[in-house]
Amino acid sequence: MIRRVLAMAALGLCLAACDRPERPAAAPSRPAAKAPAAPIAYTPADSPTLKAVRQRGYVSCGVHPGLPGFGFPDVRGEWQGLDADVCRAVAAATLGDAKKVRFVPVPAQDRFGPLQSGRVDLLARNTSWTFARDAGLGLEFTAVTYYDGQGFLAPRALGLTSAEELSGARVCVQADTASEGNLADFFNARGLRYRAVTAASEEEARRLYEDEACDVFTADISALAASRSLMRAPNAHVILPNVISKEPLGPVVRQGDPAWTDIVRWAIYALVLGEELGLTSRTVEQARETAVDPETRRLLGLEGDLGPLLGLQKDWAYQVIRQVGAYHEIFRRDVGADSALKLDRGLNALWNAPKPGLMYAPPMR
Repeated sequence: MIRRVLAMAALGLCLAACDRPERPAAAPSRPAAKAPAAPIAYTPADSPTLKAVRQRGYVSCGVHPGLPGFGFPDVRGEWQGLDADVCRAVAAATLGDAKKVRFVPVPAQDRFGPLQSGRVDLLARNTSWTFARDAGLGLEFTAVTYYDGQGFLAPRALGLTSAEELSGARVCVQADTASEGNLADFFNARGLRYRAVTAASEEEARRLYEDEACDVFTADISALAASRSLMRAPNAHVILPNVISKEPLGPVVRQGDPAWTDIVRWAIYALVLGEELGLTSRTVEQARETAVDPETRRLLGLEGDLGPLLGLQKDWAYQVIRQVGAYHEIFRRDVGADSALKLDRGLNALWNAPKPGLMYAPPMR
C-alpha cells in the first residue's frame, strides 16, 4: 500500500513538471551597432594633360585631313564636322572657349602616332573602337560619338540589291584600315571571290572608284556618304543595304591620365544629356534662369558642384552646350538634314526617342 502511494506521488510530480511552461532561452547578446563610417573625402586627381592644355591655352586635336561631315576645312580654312565639334566641346569644357582648338590633320596609316607621342591631346578622327586598339596601343576610347558600320557604294546603273551579288568584283578599299580586314572577312566567310584595289587614302579610293578602276567602293557608311557627296554625279551611286561590321566611332586619349579620359568622356555626355533634357545652344542660357529639374540644374552647374570633381569650372557643361550645341544640333548640321550627307539618326538616335537608337549617357548625379 505504502509503495503504491509513493508511486502515485512520484507520477504526480512528473506530470506537474511536464505541464510547467519552459522558460525562454536567453537571447544572445548583440554587439552595439556602430555608427556608419563617414564617406572618405575625394580629392580630384591632377591631370597632366589638362595642366598642359591650360598652360599652352588650347587643345591640340588630331582630326581627319578631309572627310565631309566629320573633319574637314571649309573654303575659309575653318574646320567643320562632328569630330571637329567634339574637339570644340572639350575646349569649351576645359578652357571655357570652344575656339581654343588647334586641329592637327592625321593620316589613317599613322593616326595613333601623334597621340602616343604627345603631339595631340586627343584623337577625334572617325576611329573605330576595337579590342586590339583599346587593349594593345596604350590608349583609351572615351565614348561613342557615332555608331557606324561598313558598307558598299555601287553605281546605280548596275542594279545591285545586295553585297551578296559581288562575287568576282573589284573592290576599292583604303589600305591599312579596319575596312580592309572587314572586307576580307565578309568575302571569305561566304566563299566569294573578289579583288581588292587598295588606296592610300579615302580621296584616292574615291578617285579610283569614279575612274572605274574598281566596281564598288567599301568603307564606313558615313564615309561612303561623305565621298558620294563629293562625286561628279552623287545621285548616280547607291549605298547597298548590307552592313558588314560594327564601327563604334569616338575620340581616343592616352592611357595613364584617367582624369583627362573622364573630362573628354563627360564633354561628350554633356552633348547627349543636353539633347535628352531638351536644351539647345539657343535655350540653355534661359534654362539657367528657369530650370527646376534637378538633373538639368546639376548639368548646368547650378547644383551639386560636380565640375570640380574633374578639375573644371562649375559651368563647364553649360559652356559646352551654349558654344557648341546639344548632340542633335551637331548631328543635324554636320551629317544630318542640314548637311550634304543627309544621314538619318538611325542607331544614333537617343535611347528614348520615338524610334530608339543607341545614344545614351549616364545620369548627371
